[in-house]
Amino acid sequence: MKRLFSLLLCISILLGLVRFEVFAGDPGDGNIDGGGGGMGEGTLTDSWSGGNDGVRITIVDAETGAAMSMSVDYANRDQPESLLYFGFYNKIHYRTGTALELQTENKYRSKKPDNAMPIVVSSGGRSNIEAIKRYFCSEYACKMVADAAGFDYNDLVSGDYKLLLEPIAYFLFNSQQYCMTATEAALYDQLAGGALRSKLPSLCHQNLPLAMFLEYDDLGFAAWGGPSTGRQSNADIINYLGLGIVRFKEKDPEIELEIEAPDVEYRTDTDVITSITLHSDYDLTPDDCASVTFSINGVTHTVDYIYIPAYDSQVVWVKWHTPPTPQDVTIYVSVSGAYTAKDSLVARISELSEIIPPDPLATDTSPGFSVPPLPANPQKTSAYWGIWRCSWVEDWHYVSSGYFDEEDNVVDASYWEDRGWWGYEYDAYSASLSGSQSLMPDDAVPTAAGKNMKSGYGVKHEVSTILSTDAPDSHYTYTQTAFSIFPEFKYEQYLRILERVSGGMNAKFQFKPNAFSTYDRHVHFTPVWFPDGSRYTVYTQVWDTWTPGGMLSVNLSDYVTIQGSLFDDWHTSRD
Repeated sequence: MKRLFSLLLCISILLGLVRFEVFAGDPGDGNIDGGGGGMGEGTLTDSWSGGNDGVRITIVDAETGAAMSMSVDYANRDQPESLLYFGFYNKIHYRTGTALELQTENKYRSKKPDNAMPIVVSSGGRSNIEAIKRYFCSEYACKMVADAAGFDYNDLVSGDYKLLLEPIAYFLFNSQQYCMTATEAALYDQLAGGALRSKLPSLCHQNLPLAMFLEYDDLGFAAWGGPSTGRQSNADIINYLGLGIVRFKEKDPEIELEIEAPDVEYRTDTDVITSITLHSDYDLTPDDCASVTFSINGVTHTVDYIYIPAYDSQVVWVKWHTPPTPQDVTIYVSVSGAYTAKDSLVARISELSEIIPPDPLATDTSPGFSVPPLPANPQKTSAYWGIWRCSWVEDWHYVSSGYFDEEDNVVDASYWEDRGWWGYEYDAYSASLSGSQSLMPDDAVPTAAGKNMKSGYGVKHEVSTILSTDAPDSHYTYTQTAFSIFPEFKYEQYLRILERVSGGMNAKFQFKPNAFSTYDRHVHFTPVWFPDGSRYTVYTQVWDTWTPGGMLSVNLSDYVTIQGSLFDDWHTSRD
């Protein structure tokens, strides 16, 4: 008889995505929820003790998430300098491509707060969300972080910065002491082929990622819509869980909820991927599998034969093409054999409108102009997801049996019996997007020298992207959209959508023919008044590389140096 097999999950250290609203000088009011569950048994070589946890805190830019300070680990217990750790990187670092690297030379350092923190990684049941919220939203905690980072407290709470919180757990694995955040544990488990999942099932995949989670989007991270109990997949932890955000702004946080906002936004006439996360409380096998049907604009797309171990999850998706006109599309999701957080979602289909800059004239001036800084827009250069496979694991046993016939002869009735089970393997996939931009004087500029040119002439550029993935092509779309903005307009108001000149895994884009060019050159004209000795930098955003883990995007820039103007090439001096 077949026995259903549940694959053990990995370390469940506890911290999810949480967002707090803090009012300068006063305790904050947090937008936060949390979950968790009971802990499993430990062994002599692999164990964790309740309360041996901490929090990694980083001061980041409120708009971009860029780190403005070194990350600092806080723990209520003294931690040994000899423990193994991956450096003081935060979740945003890992989202943008930082790889796990075990520290072999630098000793581990943590700070012990004068006023003890509440338990963050619960050893049983749900964590105390309200106590955690009160502590990290307090003036005491914020001043503690500011002092450690060398930050002025008033600057910290001005609204220009946020705090990134990542709970960490200190545990024994393979007889070695480790320190990891939830994201690090999930990344390590992927690299180690599920080793943490098999030995510390309740620590890293349940209590760590589910202690706190985000209720609405922030810093490029999506809100968590999954369950608040049970073990979570590596992909969900990496993409959604293991992060807290404290913000400082004196306004009602409900204003930012945007109740009428769509669940996802796409561009018109674009290949996209819509995904949901499917959960199961029991083993889904070929004997009892799940299916999902997406209904989009009257067309149905069904995904069959979905296998998931008990208390785990898997992302399920559909690849489709958006309509050519702007509209809101309601996507209905029908699930059989499992469950998901939402059975419908709204996709806003919007048109990226090109706003062509006006024709530059020789008489244009801009007194008092100064070159603006580059925009600091979020980007997502990597994504992670995976699919469970399920197969029968044979386990044959010889059953000795016999009986006497009517003539008292012994009859051998022995037989072989398969007492196997359904076993699971996780096929982990990832995708990354990188790019480069080359901005150069147009070939028609008569006096250009390398990247130096006079103002008033045109510049050309080539934007190149590389999509790297180990997934089948049904798991992703190629890069489809790129647009550029310009310094003379302070990187606002006007944009030019680029034309794609080659596609596939290595896409290339360039300017469309300029409507104001006599010979239809693929250029953008620099203003004749642009300051001498300045860098003229074009900023480009590349969008619409879709994966089950979301849309990949990358921001690029390059420059030419302006020295003189085209009048210098055509001016004649009369003595």
